[in-house]
Amino acid sequence: MESITSTIRGLIKAVFFLFYLSVYVITSLFIAATTRDRSKRRRRFSANASRYCGLIARNALGIKLTVINKPAAKHAGSLLVANHMGFVDILLLAGIEPMSFITSNEMRETPLLGPVTELAGCFYVERRSRTKILSEMKRLAESLKDGLNIVLYPEATSTNGEKVLPFKRTLMMAAAEAGVPVQPVVINFRSINGEAFNTKWRDAVCWYGDATFVEYFWKTLRLKSVTAEIEYLEILHAKPEDERGALADKAHAMISAKFVPVQQVPPAAEQFPTDLETDPT
Repeated sequence: MESITSTIRGLIKAVFFLFYLSVYVITSLFIAATTRDRSKRRRRFSANASRYCGLIARNALGIKLTVINKPAAKHAGSLLVANHMGFVDILLLAGIEPMSFITSNEMRETPLLGPVTELAGCFYVERRSRTKILSEMKRLAESLKDGLNIVLYPEATSTNGEKVLPFKRTLMMAAAEAGVPVQPVVINFRSINGEAFNTKWRDAVCWYGDATFVEYFWKTLRLKSVTAEIEYLEILHAKPEDERGALADKAHAMISAKFVPVQQVPPAAEQFPTDLETDPT
């Protein structure tokens, strides 16, 4: 039987989350109704999403985030590439500053999450079609030229925290087409419930496999504490004539070198505990 304490904690956090989500949706709908220019609307969407992602991460979920080496000077358009483990790291990254995220057409069609991401100014791509993805790369390049900061998760999926998967290459070349820098970023979970990031707790922050969003996020809500770290790495530059694999491989090597994988615990201890309170005895 699930502990009453962790259930109450989860319910309280859920109330705060739904409150911030509701205000976010209302303010985003106001932006949609009052901003006709598509580029300006996307900028306002991303700024609004950044504000509420930060509030949700800090106030609703209680996550403590450390940001390392964030550039003092902002570029007028850049492609930020990062490793990806789940919904939580999106909240953390988006909460730092306004960014437009690249996601899949499948996400756009997902109930609840689809409309929420549209109101955040996301770009949707069809990765399974080479013809479409090349045209979408051109569209992203135009938005980068227009000064937008765009986030790409080049693994093209979320992971279980064991390693950084190989990067997909095509969309990264949007930065070369636009003549803007690539900003590699590494996302690490440092501790969960006072323990190092390990396999006992990872299913509360890593959304992968067949887990539903509700199942995953309920585990997140029940957590006592999470500390995370986002580090900005050396900026990369590429030209359209460069071999596209070189840029992806360089960014992957940089992020992998800084990524701290989930620690393995004995199989008997891996099951997600029903009682999240630590017994001091």
